[in-house]
Amino acid sequence: MLQNKFSLAVAISFAAATLAACGGSGGSAGNQTPKIQFSSQVVFGDSLSDVGTYAVGGILALGGGRYTINSSINGAPAPTNWTELLASQLGLKAPCAAETGLQGTGPGFNVPITMHTPDCTNYAEGGAMVHSYIVPTPGGPMTVPADFGPGNANAPVGGSAVLGQLTVPLATQMQNHLAAHGGAYTGDEIVFVFAGGNDGIINTEVFAGTIQSVEQQALAGGATQDQAAAAAAAYAQSTAGPAAVQAMGVAGGTLAAYVNNYILAAGAKHVVVLNLPDLSTTPFGFYLESQLPGTQALIDTMVTTFNSQLAAGLTSPDVLLVDVHTVSVDQIVHPAQYGLTNVSATACNLNAPSNPLGSSLVCNASNVIPGDVSHYEFADSVHPTPYGNLLIARYVASKMAIKGWL
Repeated sequence: MLQNKFSLAVAISFAAATLAACGGSGGSAGNQTPKIQFSSQVVFGDSLSDVGTYAVGGILALGGGRYTINSSINGAPAPTNWTELLASQLGLKAPCAAETGLQGTGPGFNVPITMHTPDCTNYAEGGAMVHSYIVPTPGGPMTVPADFGPGNANAPVGGSAVLGQLTVPLATQMQNHLAAHGGAYTGDEIVFVFAGGNDGIINTEVFAGTIQSVEQQALAGGATQDQAAAAAAAYAQSTAGPAAVQAMGVAGGTLAAYVNNYILAAGAKHVVVLNLPDLSTTPFGFYLESQLPGTQALIDTMVTTFNSQLAAGLTSPDVLLVDVHTVSVDQIVHPAQYGLTNVSATACNLNAPSNPLGSSLVCNASNVIPGDVSHYEFADSVHPTPYGNLLIARYVASKMAIKGWL
């Protein structure tokens, strides 16, 4: 039973209690009515906010659907994503995926795309990106549209023909919402935007692949191992590294422009934007550092550059920018203060055959690692556990309360 691994009922009760502490409308003591009565919750983003885009076909059969430790209550998916926890606190209906489906070749991974708008307004999709990316090829640099994020069948980096994730990019997500809602917001929605992680992952993988290619070419040309390593390091410092940082700066500025042009300009009055957490100290970051020393420092610079450009572009008083980056750094340094018992290992067993995708997307009670993982930070290499999602929800709620929105 999952309750032996992750006390879900306790976590949900804890979420209700701690999030409610941020509410109140100035009435009698204990009144937890939110200060603003929002009509609905609209979400744009990637796997960190995805509540079931791929909870179909083979993914569902494997007991998955969300990028965390999947579970159910009375047969229904447990509300473990941070957007679900906040919706409950705000007195709104549980968020549902605006689009579902898969375009893969694996058994059960080719499921027709279905739009669930206008009723479902969580557009976040695993693999979704903000901006296009550039991949070096023998014929020269190739620009890949943001449509082809990680897990997409046609993605040249991190793609998966078997899985076939939809990876609808942020701009299209926002345009889809406008198309389904008369081209405008009413002004009484709460809008959440949380993206950029896949841009960071893809650009890091492009960097790593480029450096490895330079080293291999040097070896093929007769260089010694030390000479090849030196050539790769020089290329990383002079060309590949700066290109990755620049790409992330562009992505951050682009996301800010999307918020301004597709959300604020369309009438939204309450927009919460989360910046990127620290990718460098995730299991993903530590693994790449072990393979290519110096990568963690680069990832840190990439993320901070994205965040600085995102912040620079968001100046409207109708935007609340939540600095989850700073708190994510502090969680790694002072885990006990957040109730975290492990901030380096993954709670999910990511090895086949237990986990055929090597992802938290199909992680559940049957393939978590032995022992108590209820207060682990990471489900897989980058995604939070249900407890990690709870920490995000609590932090966002506290900032909304300070803003006067909760």
